[in-house]
Amino acid sequence: MKALPLLVASLLTLSPALLAGSPKAGDAAPSVSGKDQNGASWVLKNEKGKSAVLLYFYPRDDTPGCTKEACGLRDRMGDLQKDGVKVVGVSFDNAESHQKFRAKYNLNFPLLVDTEGTVADAFGVRMPDKPMARRVSFLINKKGEVVHVTDNRDAQVHLDEMKEAISHLK
Repeated sequence: MKALPLLVASLLTLSPALLAGSPKAGDAAPSVSGKDQNGASWVLKNEKGKSAVLLYFYPRDDTPGCTKEACGLRDRMGDLQKDGVKVVGVSFDNAESHQKFRAKYNLNFPLLVDTEGTVADAFGVRMPDKPMARRVSFLINKKGEVVHVTDNRDAQVHLDEMKEAISHLK
């Protein structure tokens, strides 16, 4: 019987975003904004009608899987730009960490600073009991709709699935 009050207390402390879950293909993307590694503002709705967005969440700067994914996107930037896709990375790391990560690997896209997890929570990707996001990528079309979601720990799966999904954008 002691477990029941603990379970109820745990459920009451879950954020609304966690209870709502992540957006799925066909859903409108949550309205989010943030600051990049240099303090510049970025607002998702400002991309509406202009370009598709590959918004990808990752656990930590300069770790093996996160580096593989970031460098894979960097290396595909020419093709992504031809397809009208902007890439934006998001993690709980601070601006200084993002600046070092971008410089070390010559990353050519912004990294949003989400130290409080506001953007991660809006997309339902915060790891339980940890100040970090799961590796989840969202492809958002020009209309602001999620058209593909990759939720997998393997960075290569993200790169492969997003390449395929982007090929179907209209």
